[in-house]
Amino acid sequence: MLKIAWSEIFAHSLPEGHRFPMAKYDLLPEQLLYEGTITQDNLFAPEPLAEQYILDTHDATYWQRLRDLQLSPSEIRKTGFPLSEQLVQREIVIMNGTVQAALFALEFGIGMNIAGGTHHAFTDRGEGFCLLNDIAIAANHLLRYKGIKKVLVVDLDVHQGNGTAQIFRDEPRVFTFSMHGGHNYPFHKEQSDLDVPLAEGTDDKTYLKLLGEHLPRLLDEQEPEFVFFQSGVDVLATDKLGKLSMSIAGCKARDRMVLEACVQNRIPVAVSMGGGYSKQIAHIVEAHANTFRLAQQLFF
Repeated sequence: MLKIAWSEIFAHSLPEGHRFPMAKYDLLPEQLLYEGTITQDNLFAPEPLAEQYILDTHDATYWQRLRDLQLSPSEIRKTGFPLSEQLVQREIVIMNGTVQAALFALEFGIGMNIAGGTHHAFTDRGEGFCLLNDIAIAANHLLRYKGIKKVLVVDLDVHQGNGTAQIFRDEPRVFTFSMHGGHNYPFHKEQSDLDVPLAEGTDDKTYLKLLGEHLPRLLDEQEPEFVFFQSGVDVLATDKLGKLSMSIAGCKARDRMVLEACVQNRIPVAVSMGGGYSKQIAHIVEAHANTFRLAQQLFF
């Protein structure tokens, strides 16, 4: 069965006019339930992640200062969210959502998180709506406790997975692949194991051709035992922060390419949703919903 992490805490209250579309975390499961793609049985509510698993990835001093709400105003500003106890609680629930999704993927082939994809969180700091890095925490969990020896991160958010690249810079068991806008946030890029920068205005055809060249080769060369897929939908032409020209159909074809490759190669995959900032929230929800529809169709 497709298992999907979701909790009411995901849709965190933000100040009026904030540009982060928190409503999607409620609208997306509502849509999937309404259309019958999933039932309540598919959803699971994660517990907060135990501190020891956070410390397998994140610097202890940073975590303690975050937990105790002691970040500086500058550090808080860089995260993009007002810091609060509830926000920290939300983050550690999301972290465990991806850890549990990864464990379900070992059992069922795929596991998903309605939230997550927090790839701008570094070992020792947060940035860009990311306080802790769920993909890194879950990958380290598999390496340390589950006997996995090789992980591939496929990060297709429009923004480079800079935090994930930094965290795994000296970890040969994790290969980081990021395909992102070359002239977009973050303006100082880290070095992933493979970065594919995209020109502004990149369309479906160009994007899918590039992905089709790189992904099969990486699977052959790296022979991963597990894939983490960051499936941000800020690649859409309608996205306020994206600067690419992809359609919802093109975004779906992208997801199909990744998920079909995992099915065909029998590699378990954990999917985190990542970003999406289209003015019409319906575009965000529809593009994210396609990822779940494909998961049901291809794996079950």
